[in-house]
Formats: sequence, C-alpha cells, structure tokens
Amino acid sequence: MAENGITDPLLPPSSSSDHIILNLSESQRPSDSPNPFQFIGCSEPPSVPPASTVDPFRNGTQNVEGVYEWVKIVACLPLALVRVVVFGACLMVGYLATKFALWGWKDKENPMPTWRSRVMWVTRVCARLILFSFGYQWIKRRGKPAPREIAPIIVSNHVSYIEPIFYFYELFPTIVASESHDSIPCVGTIIRAMQVIYVNRFSPSSRREAVNEIKRRASCNGYPRVLLFPEGTTTNGRCLISFQLGAFIPGYPIQPIIVRYPHVHFDQSWGSISLGKLMFRMFTQFHNFFEVEYLPVVYPRDDKLESAAHYAERTGHAMASALNVVNTGHSYGDLMLHVKAQEAKQDNPSSYMVEMSRVEKLFKLSSTEALDFLNRFLSMNPDPSGRVQYHNFLRGLKLKACPVSEKIFAFLDVETSGAITFRQFLFGSAHVMKQPGFHHSCESAFSSCGGAVKDYIIEKELRDFIRPAIPGWKDDEVHELLVLFDHDNDGRIGKDDFLSCLRRNPLLIAFFNPHQLHHHTDIGGSVVKFIHGFF
Repeated sequence: MAENGITDPLLPPSSSSDHIILNLSESQRPSDSPNPFQFIGCSEPPSVPPASTVDPFRNGTQNVEGVYEWVKIVACLPLALVRVVVFGACLMVGYLATKFALWGWKDKENPMPTWRSRVMWVTRVCARLILFSFGYQWIKRRGKPAPREIAPIIVSNHVSYIEPIFYFYELFPTIVASESHDSIPCVGTIIRAMQVIYVNRFSPSSRREAVNEIKRRASCNGYPRVLLFPEGTTTNGRCLISFQLGAFIPGYPIQPIIVRYPHVHFDQSWGSISLGKLMFRMFTQFHNFFEVEYLPVVYPRDDKLESAAHYAERTGHAMASALNVVNTGHSYGDLMLHVKAQEAKQDNPSSYMVEMSRVEKLFKLSSTEALDFLNRFLSMNPDPSGRVQYHNFLRGLKLKACPVSEKIFAFLDVETSGAITFRQFLFGSAHVMKQPGFHHSCESAFSSCGGAVKDYIIEKELRDFIRPAIPGWKDDEVHELLVLFDHDNDGRIGKDDFLSCLRRNPLLIAFFNPHQLHHHTDIGGSVVKFIHGFF
C-alpha cells in the first residue's frame, strides 16, 4: 500500500463523512419511521372500527313531552296515590311472609322445604299485586315454560325492574344477582328466599364459584329453575347486547324468554333514567303494556365440543330474531363508560361507548382498565364533540411538544383530523400494550434508567434518560412526569410504580426507545471508532 504524503488527503476523494454514516449498523441508525412503537414490534397503527350508531341504554322518553302526556299524568295523580299505598302494603305483607318462611331455616345449602315454599305463595301473590299497582293489569303471554326437568336454566333479556318481579310470581326461580342486591331494604330479604346465587362481576373467583353453584343446582331437580339475565344489565330493549357466559358454561339445555314493553308515549326501559322518575311515570299511566314470550328450548351440541361462547351466541341469535332486533358488542362495561362520561358533563356520553365485549376479546382489556383510560382521556379536556386536540393531549400525559409526541399523536389520529376520539385513544393504547415487545421494553426501560443497579430510580436519572427525546425540557416539567410515575409519592420510582404507570399510560413507552434516545451518542462513538481503526 502506498504511503500517504503529508499533503495528501486523509481519505480518498470519493469518500465522505456521509458515506461513513450510511455504512453504520442498522441498530445504530436513527429511526425516521413515523411509527414511534416499531421497536416493540408494532408494525402499523391500530385498526379502529367506526362507532356504533346504536345506544342500547338510552330511554326514549326521558322527559315528559306533549299535552296529552301532561294531561294524563295530572289526571292519574289521585290514582297514583292509591297505587303507591297498594305497592307499600303489598311490599310489607310480602316482606313479613318471607321473614316467616325463612324463620329458623339454617340449611341454606339444600332446596327450600315444601311448607316454606308454600308460605312464599303469599309473597308471590303480593308480587302480582305490585305489578298491578305499576299499571300492569294484564300481561300478554306467548308459549309456555318448559318443564324444569327439560330446561333447568332459563335466560331472559333485561329491560326493566319489572321482569324480576314477574318471574318471581310466575316461576319462583333461583336467581343469579349482584351482591349489592342483598342490602336493598325488604327486597334483599325476598331475594334471599329465592336462594339467590350472588356474584361479584369484577371478581374472577366469584364468577367461578357462581358457575359451579349454577351447575350444582341445575343438576338437582329439587331446586327450582335457575334464572339469569345474561346481558348483565338493563337495556332499552331495542337491541340485544353481548351475553355473559355463566348460564352456558354448565352445558345444560336452556329456555330463552323474551320480554317486550310496547309503548307510544312512555318508554318503560330502565336505561338512562332514574329509578324514582321511572316509578313515578309508571304510577301515572292508565295501563302499561308488557309481553312475555317463552321460546323453544336451546340444546347444547351433541358432540360436546361446542364452546360456551358459541352456545351463548346461538341462544342470543334466537332471542334477537324473535325480538326482531340486532345483536351488538356492548356490555356492562359500556354502561360504566357511559355513566362516567355523563358524570363528567360530556355533551354526548353515548359517544364514549366502544362495544367493550369486542374490545375485551381483541385486546384482553377489562372494563375497569377501559374506565382508567377514560379517566385519562377526560383529563385531556375533550371538546363538545368528544375530541381532544394536540395541546390538550400533551397536557393530559404531562408531555411537551417534540417529534416523538407528534408521532404518538399521529399514530392515534388514524383519521388525520388533527384531533382524537376516546375510541381512537383506547384502541391505540390497547394496541400498544398487546405488542409482543411491550412488557420486555418496560422492564428494559427501568433497567436503563438506573434500575439495573438498584430497585428504584430518581428524578435526575429519569430526566437524563428522556431528555434527548424532548430537548429543552425544564426541571419542573420533568417533575410533573415523575409525579405521574411515583404512585406512592415517596420521591422515588420503584419498579412496580414504573411498570404500573406504563401499563396505565402505554403510549409513554415511545420515549424509552433506546435507539431513538441515544442514536446521536451511538453515531458519534461509531465515527470515533471508525477513524481510530483507519489510523
């Protein structure tokens, strides 16, 4: 090789510093991808389905409208007073009869003795009189209940508080209900006489125990039928929301029952309306219409390979067809989101429903986690249309405008409208959490910030690690982010706090991309090594 003279150039003319940088390894190059989550395995933005046009919880007559309805209410006020007296008297007589039927009964693990069941007929008659006081003088029935030996489990759509009263009178079944019902005055005692199976919908162990108890009682003819409302909450009856699987896991034949409330001026559904207002409207009607239809029994597949979800789907389709309504992916979780948005004084709470049943299946995201995301979204001050602008998005996540923040927002803004909806925020966040490298990246981020040598990190370590991604970040702004991570407010970020914060705010993982944060350092070091090797 010829020696270079002192006046010769150090590198050949065809070479340049740009040529050197382009030959660096891929892992050392800065990422110019518009996707800030590519490093955790996220190859594309989330697919966000359009919002459903159906609101399964909206009562159609929340306010009294029209002269006819006002005149009718005024005319029925004297009748309403009589009905209230009848209602109170029947409730008290039924309560006392139930207390007598339960008096001295200790063996609650076995079916109720015959004589006690006969005493409960007093309460059942009182239940029919209560329906009469609510304006249900006659009730239209179609079909007949299947014998208990054929269909030990019955399921029904749930529109109002009227159906449980009717089923108590008509069938006296064992009911599956929320634990909160036990504390209702008078009603809780009557429910206990039905040998209720209590369940906490948010506790997996409680749900498992409830399913085992349903199976045990369905297998014993000494118990009455087991009644479940698989929707898990009341709707307006104009659609059928997703079913919980408790009635279908045991694998017994099921008789579906559907209820309808035909009306013109007064929607009797217990949706987005208070109980007191609904009862007042019922008391001030001449007559309320109520129809019950017993459908053919639905049997599980003979091959024993059918899943509970498919069994529930078949039953749901049969009920929806008979009702002439659609099945939707809404669930009780959507009602939780609706109520939260309503409490936050949002103009259109229905727009915050996301069909939680489908979200749970797609992302394994629970209703309580979705509610946490809604709280975060509401802190971003949505506009009247339910959308969040970029500057409010930054404020809600304690961030500052920078290229990474812009990429995160663009990742969520799949419609490129310059604002994001809660649906986009939820789907985007859940999509990031679902990625194969998310949890590993969270662990690595904690180690890189200083958690590799001790079990916590401090504010300076967090600031030094993230600052390359957000140039010009002030100390007080970094402190706000520290508060977001420091869940127990001890001035340190433990590993549990760190990981928990990223699970609650998965979009923040974009700021812990090691290649993005330190590519300037890596490139500079590589150039030095290259030149050193050249000499």
